Formats: sequence, structure tokens, C-alpha cells
Amino acid sequence: MADAITAERAAPASLLTASVVYDAAPHGDAMASARAFTADFLAAAPAARPVPVEDEHVELAQLVVSELVTNAVRHASGLCRLVLELSRDALDISVLDREPSAPVLRGHDPGRIGQHGVEIVVAVCESLVVEPHPEGKRVRARLSLVR
Repeated sequence: MADAITAERAAPASLLTASVVYDAAPHGDAMASARAFTADFLAAAPAARPVPVEDEHVELAQLVVSELVTNAVRHASGLCRLVLELSRDALDISVLDREPSAPVLRGHDPGRIGQHGVEIVVAVCESLVVEPHPEGKRVRARLSLVR
């Protein structure tokens, strides 16, 4: 993981943005770090938006981050970058990695052990988009912060 986490004002659509880079360290360390990074980022939200992010939305954001970073660490080699972009009503969660192929959305199968990450993200987010990137791909999920 990068030692420094930077937060800065982003383009007008985003009130606050931050990113962190994870290396190929054991994925358990990356998951815990990504969840903590997300909670810390959303705790800073009152500085950028009129109301704090509700605990329920913080927990959902941590779940989505965990699933997306897990996929990147498990299936891509090298570094991955987590980018959080806070707007008034939503949180955009992006993970960039070096694997060009998109994650696979498998059909609902309660008997399957594991491989439900993309299914979970699709269930809780407004959208999930996979974009080609010069060095791999960007997986972007939009989580609504309104009820």
C-alpha cells in the first residue's frame, strides 16, 4: 500500500476525492486497509457536504470496496488503485488494475461457495461499469447515499 493517502478537491461533479495504491501484498491486508481507508474518507465528508454519511451507507461502501479490491488483488498482477469520489448524493468507487478482462457476473446460485462479489456489488449499487484503461481496466461502482 502507498504510505501517503491524498485527498483533494476534484472536478465540480465531485466534492471530495481520494485514492490509494495497493501492491501485491496478501489480499487480507489490502481488504482491511481498503475498508479503513473508505471509512476514514467518508468520516471527512461533513467538510465537503452538508450532512454526514449515514452509518448504513458507510458499511455498504466498505462492502463494495472490499469486493472490488478483492477481485483486483486476486485476479490482476501488480498494483491496483482504489479511487473514491464523493458527490452530494453518491459515492463513486473505482478500482483500476492491470487485468484487461472484466469481472464475470455469475447467475444467482445459493449453492455456490464464493464468487458472489460482483453479484453483491450489482445488488447494492446504482451502477457498475467496466471501462478499458491503457494499462488494464477500471471498475466503477456508484453507490447512492440517499434513502
